[in-house]
Parts: sequence; structure tokens; C-alpha cells
Amino acid sequence: MFTGLVECTGKVLAITPIHSGARFTVEVPFAAELALGDSVAVNGCCLTVDAVSATTVEFDLLTQTMRVTSLGALQVGSLCNLERAMGGTGRFGGHFVMGHIDSTARVTAIEPVGQDHRITISIPAEYAKYVIDKGSIAMDGVSLTIANITGATELEFWITPHTWQRTSMHTYAVGRVVNIEVDMLAKYVEKMFSVREGKD
Repeated sequence: MFTGLVECTGKVLAITPIHSGARFTVEVPFAAELALGDSVAVNGCCLTVDAVSATTVEFDLLTQTMRVTSLGALQVGSLCNLERAMGGTGRFGGHFVMGHIDSTARVTAIEPVGQDHRITISIPAEYAKYVIDKGSIAMDGVSLTIANITGATELEFWITPHTWQRTSMHTYAVGRVVNIEVDMLAKYVEKMFSVREGKD
């Protein structure tokens, strides 16, 4: 379980093809605090620490993970958002983020507005039912509030200077593919109503 409050960014140092996927070596500022088997959200995708040094972490990614998330588009030198699994005694600041990517979306607009930035993404139509105005969604692991919904599938976010600089968002360009995880509470509500109505 994660909160969507990104701790820092890391840099992809190497991508090594392996059987059924690839091994990513990432420069991680908190690497020395990790152990084998720990969970780290990388651009919102929950990955398991397979090897660790004082400054780097290695993650094994299945072909399926690379295909259905934006991780397959990362290159050596790419920045990625990092967050450790939530501790039992820590404060909960964002929203419930599982680290299980629902789909990818595409950035359709980026506009500086004063000290802030406005980012618009287009999500797949089948996930539009899970989003509401002022609701939460995780984009590349960042917990965001939906500022506006345009049409059926266009979501607009206002990004503060802190988030813009502390995450990988300052590297975004129009057309970039990002990971999205919709609010799991909305999916639970849908499941409960479908069972009640005899649809499941």
C-alpha cells in the first residue's frame, strides 16, 4: 500500500534484457534503507527489490508489466518517481494507492500558469466511470486531485511548484505515456452494487 506522495525521483542506470522481461537498475536515494523483497512504487507500479547496493536498486520486470504500463517506455537516463510502501505508524497524506496500474494515459496538454502548471491527460473510456470532479487518481505514482473533467475522458490537473520539481513531471512533454491507477474505493463500490443487482 502506498499514499501517492512521491519521496524522490531516481534515474534509470541500466536496462538489461532477461528471460521473459528485463532487469532495471535504478539510482535510488534511499537505497541503503532497503532490503531484498521490499516493495517500491516506481512510477506508481509496485516492484520488488531484487538486488540492492548503497546507491542502486535492481528490479525484475515481466514482459507483461512492461507492455501494460509506461515502464516499457523508460530509457537509460529517464527519471522515475519513487515511493516506499507505507509504514504502519506513518502519516497518511495522499489517498489509497495499491501500486497496481489500471492502464496508461497520454498527456495531451501542458501549460504554465503563473507559478503552477496545468496538465491534461486522456484516459481510456472504460476508466472514465471511476473518476469524479475533485476526486483522486494516481498518475505515475503521484496522488492528484482532478481539477476538471472535459468531455468524457479528458482530465485536468493543477500542479504546484513543489510537485512539479520534486517529481518527474518537469520532464513531461505532450504525447508522453503515463501510468494511471484509479481510486480503488470506486472499484469496490462498483463491485458491491454489481453483486447486489445480480450482475456478478
